[in-house]
Amino acid sequence: MKTLCISLLLFCSLQPGFAQISGNITTSNGQPLSLVSVFLMKSIDTSLIKSMLTNEKGAYRFEGIAPGSYIIRISSMGYQTWNSPAFNIAANQPVKDLGVTVMNETTRQLGEVVIRADKPLYQQRNDGMVVNVANSVLTKGSSALQVLERSPGVVIDHRNNGINLNGKSGVMVMMDGKLMRIPTDQVVNMLSGMSADNIDRIELLSTPPAGYDAEGSAGLINIVSKKNKKQGTSGSFTLTGGQGWGEKGSGSVNLARNAKNINLFGSYTFSHDRTYSNIYITSAQYMPFLGGDGSVVFTTETKRVQDDHNATFGVDIKLTPKTTIGGNIAYNNSNSSAANYNHALYKVLPDSLLTYNGYITEQNQWNSLVASANLDNTLSEGEKINVDADYIHYSNNNPTDVKSSFVNEKGEQVYANNSINEPRQRGFANTSINVGVAKVDYSKQFNDKLKLETGIKGTYTTSSSSSGIESLVNSNWIKNTETANNIYMKEGIGAAYASLNARLDSSTSVTIGSRYEYSYTNMDDPHTGNSLINRKLGVLFPSVFFSRKLNAVSELQLSYSKRISRPTYNDLASYFGYSDPTAVYTGNPFLKPTITSNIKLGYNYHDYSFSLLFSRDKDLIARYQLSTGPSKNLLYISPQNLNYQNNLTFQANLPFKINNWWDMNYSFTGGLSQFKGDGYTIYPFKKSYFIYSLNFSESFKLPQQWSFELSGWYNSQSYNATIKVDGFGSLNAGIKKELKNNNGSFQLSVSDILRTVRIHVYYGTLTQEAFSIKSNVDVQTESAKFPIIKLTYSRSFGNTRATGRNKQDGQARDERDRIRTN
Repeated sequence: MKTLCISLLLFCSLQPGFAQISGNITTSNGQPLSLVSVFLMKSIDTSLIKSMLTNEKGAYRFEGIAPGSYIIRISSMGYQTWNSPAFNIAANQPVKDLGVTVMNETTRQLGEVVIRADKPLYQQRNDGMVVNVANSVLTKGSSALQVLERSPGVVIDHRNNGINLNGKSGVMVMMDGKLMRIPTDQVVNMLSGMSADNIDRIELLSTPPAGYDAEGSAGLINIVSKKNKKQGTSGSFTLTGGQGWGEKGSGSVNLARNAKNINLFGSYTFSHDRTYSNIYITSAQYMPFLGGDGSVVFTTETKRVQDDHNATFGVDIKLTPKTTIGGNIAYNNSNSSAANYNHALYKVLPDSLLTYNGYITEQNQWNSLVASANLDNTLSEGEKINVDADYIHYSNNNPTDVKSSFVNEKGEQVYANNSINEPRQRGFANTSINVGVAKVDYSKQFNDKLKLETGIKGTYTTSSSSSGIESLVNSNWIKNTETANNIYMKEGIGAAYASLNARLDSSTSVTIGSRYEYSYTNMDDPHTGNSLINRKLGVLFPSVFFSRKLNAVSELQLSYSKRISRPTYNDLASYFGYSDPTAVYTGNPFLKPTITSNIKLGYNYHDYSFSLLFSRDKDLIARYQLSTGPSKNLLYISPQNLNYQNNLTFQANLPFKINNWWDMNYSFTGGLSQFKGDGYTIYPFKKSYFIYSLNFSESFKLPQQWSFELSGWYNSQSYNATIKVDGFGSLNAGIKKELKNNNGSFQLSVSDILRTVRIHVYYGTLTQEAFSIKSNVDVQTESAKFPIIKLTYSRSFGNTRATGRNKQDGQARDERDRIRTN
């Protein structure tokens, strides 16, 4: 690796240097203006050299500029066009900073003007990839989860409500730089009920720098929403109705009021989803619970209704030209109710035939409240300090009720004296989590070539939970002691980081950083007072990022980072969840954290991007693995550690513009994966295989302000340790009509047109599982039964110029949520 880095540096040093031109754009009140068009032209004939849009801070920067005489032109709707005086770029002065340009609002009354600024769908950065989804026809009417699933390298585990990135689990999910500090499956549920209409872009960061917390072995996914920063009052609303197997509906409203020194913003979204799925299982196994070898045919039909309420309110106050304070409150309420109809036939050798019928109802209610406050202060030119504090509270109530019969051919109850097998059972699970976070970040721009970023952070979490299964015996509810669980957990994480960014010349930059995290985890049984877990862990996480502009259209990138995935709270807790008469879900208090090292080499040419990523995971956490319980009679479904996993992943993103009305984008993410495990299976196992995912989109701009988009994705065969999953994919389409006179737009979308989101899972193909299980599982999601069709109307009002917002407040660049429900 050292030889490779030296070779790359020597190669890049031979490339010719190019100049850099930069500046910032603000309103007359000092507010940054984003998405402003900036044009770099030759002064002699005003021929266009390059153009770009300013970022959320109103900044722009042109790189790879040859020596010569130029002018800058700045244009934005509602503002007077500004032209700079001519200036020269010389080889001995390759950096030109035009400073701050103040834009004056136009006083003329304009007719209807449509300005389109299309960004590439995919953009590669040192730390990962950006997916610009705002202009996609399919975004409106979709959920945030559907938009995420259409992103390159992202795989949604519909069966277990998980998220994988580049073939790996352990992903950290954030909204606007703020961690969604809720359980992984609840993140999936929340994203499925969240409108994607206001999403600007999705950042898929496989190698985040030191400023981000090290949590998340696969990296992080940051979902960035649109915000309006223009002066005055503005807003938008969206209404969606649809039908799959069941009805769908959502409504959202966003409001913003931006005055001279005070910015107010708020939003509310409600979503309703009635959905359906079924599972068909065939299995052969040894059944000690039933007394011998046998086979099972098991079917489950689930009907679920989910309602979500999301509300946010925030304010930013500019106290002085150098000091801004702000705060926001976010509330989420998620209610889901499910009815599960289970039927199973157990054929136990030599001649027993048992029948199981179960009707399981479940309620799952999550409430979350996040309160954040922040202070941004400019100490001097190029020197800033940010202070953030957050308080987060979660509560969950998850009761279940089981009515079942488990009888032999004569209709007699099987093992009636076993309380876990009684006809009436009920489960309970209650969780309360409180998190406090405080952090301070400091940055110092020494000159145009050297910048320092450093900071400290502390996180303290308390969690209390109780769960168990009770059986109705002789008209009395009896707790099953084997399935009872009461846990009280305390965890503290202290972190400090430093990062130094150096621009070696006009084309080359290097960022070197390191982060140290010390964590303390204590888990007690509140009834006995016994300590179940007492762990301390201190780890140093270095990171290095190198980029070299080879010429005006190509760039080389190289990065290294080290990351961690700590076990979730429920991964460690020995809770019990009911599965069927022979199996329970549980945790694993002996689980170790996963430590990951990543090396990435990237190359950009025009809008095409390519990357090669190598990662090695030590003690990889694999969930939903099969093992035997202490009594050796029940099957335990729990998380386990693998010895290691190695991934070598290649990614290519290829945009093609056929003409001014037809755009295509194709992406490929795939490579070799190898893992090894032992300890919880009868024999050790090892597997090497090829894994990949494909994404494409075809966009057409049609006459009369119509547009059409066709997109699709396919995920290849994969493994979750010993569990094999077949490949599956989806084809989607959408058509949109923009109404005249700014009267909004209508959009019709169809998801999973070919009804192909069916998941086939296999146990016992890689090694001998617990109880010698060999089973095939066929999961049919709702769209496999009927495509999901949605009609959306959306409209903006007031000052409608929107932009992406990535405010790094509160939990910005926070650690991955490690809370999961049962």
